[in-house]
Amino acid sequence: MKALVYHGPGQKAWEDTPKPEIANDTDAIVRVDATTICGTDLHILKGDVPAVTDGRILGHEAVGTVDAVGAGVKTVKVGDRVLVSCITACGACRFCREGRYGQCLGGGGWILGHKIDGTQAEYVRVPFADTSTYPVPAGATDEQILMLADILPTGYEVGVLNGTVQPGDVVAVVGAGPIGLSAIMGARLFSPSHIVAIDLADSRLEAAKQFGADVVVNNSREDPEAIIAELTGGLGADVAIEAVGVPATFELATRLARPGGHIANIGVHGEPVTLHLEELWIRDVTITTGLVDTYTTPTLLRLVTSQQIDAGRFVTHHFTLDQFDEAYDVFGRAADTGALKVVLTRT
Repeated sequence: MKALVYHGPGQKAWEDTPKPEIANDTDAIVRVDATTICGTDLHILKGDVPAVTDGRILGHEAVGTVDAVGAGVKTVKVGDRVLVSCITACGACRFCREGRYGQCLGGGGWILGHKIDGTQAEYVRVPFADTSTYPVPAGATDEQILMLADILPTGYEVGVLNGTVQPGDVVAVVGAGPIGLSAIMGARLFSPSHIVAIDLADSRLEAAKQFGADVVVNNSREDPEAIIAELTGGLGADVAIEAVGVPATFELATRLARPGGHIANIGVHGEPVTLHLEELWIRDVTITTGLVDTYTTPTLLRLVTSQQIDAGRFVTHHFTLDQFDEAYDVFGRAADTGALKVVLTRT
């Protein structure tokens, strides 16, 4: 089969690799019908995730068709259309029993495209198939459901729910890429009074308006702190969500939050960030971090199939699997190309 293989920082190739086989009786082999590229994949290619080693097949999001199952798989069968979650869950360890699947101790967590071969390939081996895949609802398109592999649960869980967004809140989202837009979409479910999107790219701010932001700020030429102060009578945002993963955006999020407010970090950070506790300790702020657990995926599936969330809105570009180089180029230059999510399919 063909797969996109990582060969060190800045190096990847679409090349021939062995088709995966059942290794454990709880595995499934899934034919990848649709996959996508995540901002985390860009971090990997920058060298920010040293656990990803030379020879690893990238990718952790897919919708596909079950090709084979191990003898221990009970609820997934050959021919099923499934969502492959970015998080793999053994279902039995302490953290899985708490719904913290991202911290799985039984061989799961974020492993696809990280510690084992991933989904940017023609086929992928999915461990713990019963607890790590979801049936694709009838009538749903692959690209709609693909958005629930990672970005929608990440923005919702790590941003909105960790940030405890409440009705009437002022929510500041720093970064209007796919994860930031997911947080905006999720925050809207809680009827905040304002959602402020902050970014450097006008194209992404325009997208933020479509996803539910009522105030947009280009912080290359506007002062987000002054704008949020004006909206809140000088208090600051009730919830500040960091959705980029660089020191400057995290520090901005901490400055935007009001006393007693919440700062929810979603971004994947590849370098140290200064935490100004000398200023923050007295303000009673709560700072949360997190890897997505995907415990909200069933809820989000219901919201998508009932058309309360338009997941397909994220998709801006389509490619075939053999166009990964072009797809990465378009996604990596999102400020220029207007890319939100790219979808790659078999045909």
